[in-house]
Amino acid sequence: MCPCASISTAEVHAYAASLVERCLKLRDFGQRCTSSVIVTVLLYAAARIVSISNACAHLSKAPSDETFRQALLATLPQWAELQRRLNRALVADLPKGLLKRPQRIAIDIHEVPYHGEPLREQNEIRRGQSRHGTTHFHDYATAYVVRKGYRFTLAMAWIRQSDSYTDVLQRLLRQVRRAGVKVRLVLLDRGFFSAEVVRYLQAARTPFLMPLKAAGRRSRDPRKAPSGARRFFAQKRSGWDRHTWRGEKGRGRRVSVQICVCCLNDAGRKGKRGRYTLVYTYWGFRPGSIAWMRQTYRRRFGIETSYRQMERARIRTTTRDPLRRLLFAGIALLLRNAWVWLHLMRLASRHGTVVKLHLERLRFTDLLWNLQTFAEHFLGPDTLASPQLPPPHPLAANPT
Repeated sequence: MCPCASISTAEVHAYAASLVERCLKLRDFGQRCTSSVIVTVLLYAAARIVSISNACAHLSKAPSDETFRQALLATLPQWAELQRRLNRALVADLPKGLLKRPQRIAIDIHEVPYHGEPLREQNEIRRGQSRHGTTHFHDYATAYVVRKGYRFTLAMAWIRQSDSYTDVLQRLLRQVRRAGVKVRLVLLDRGFFSAEVVRYLQAARTPFLMPLKAAGRRSRDPRKAPSGARRFFAQKRSGWDRHTWRGEKGRGRRVSVQICVCCLNDAGRKGKRGRYTLVYTYWGFRPGSIAWMRQTYRRRFGIETSYRQMERARIRTTTRDPLRRLLFAGIALLLRNAWVWLHLMRLASRHGTVVKLHLERLRFTDLLWNLQTFAEHFLGPDTLASPQLPPPHPLAANPT
């Protein structure tokens, strides 16, 4: 593919709409509320980061927000089936290269702040540390593949209060393997560190890498070394070790993992001096070096960028219905997958087996701008209110 290749607004919308239609399996709901209209309004709301009511008000030929709500409720299945459809849509167009060899999989949990009451039961909402003025969240776990500069979302799951981290891992890894992707290594956040998670991964023969969570008592006497996992953070030299412990409150059988201690200088970090220590726990593979461990885990940080892009395309809502909230989060992830796929299959240049991405050809904000432009052309913009969105990137394709 030539690096000067471009893509039109209609093509961007067509591919994004196809992913959403695979997920929802929409039906017409009246003359003004056809399946294509429903998809267009959803993509428009996602592109502008507004509510469905706002989107319907800004599109002159769109149905009313109440009609749209009824059409959506008539179409959506139960949450378990909706989650299966979302996961099928996420892996519908995976590159064949991802299926040929085992991949590094990054797993994390994204918290969406929630300020209301649950719709039916308390189990719908999870509690966490205070953020954005609330301790209640709708949580979504995702699994990403980390490969050659691009990241595909392979699976997502809505997490309820009663779900443990082991349940979350089991569901996500099952979905990843069902998509045909072999797991080479799982990169996990510090929050997953527990004896129960380690037991599950070791029993499933799944290699993993994650930061060690500091545990153990702090010694009041500075001459005494800390105990438990804290002793590794007190080290001043890099090295290898082993850690064995039981579960919470010292119960359950012992688990054992390898430890990598990486000590670095603060020189160059703003306002800091001295040394700091990074401690990783791993199992199921033989690392090349301490530097390799640090660089490998740093690749997991790309999942945070993916979450920021997800928030850039998540439809806003005040509904208490977790089903629609799951749908809106899923659409945001589908749009990000569509953006990666378009770059990889339409806008990348290839020289033999080497693939070079040209991200300047279509920024993620440009993709959203294309979706908004198509919706306004298809359903007509409201002349009384002009949507506010950043202009397209100078190198982006002109809308057609």
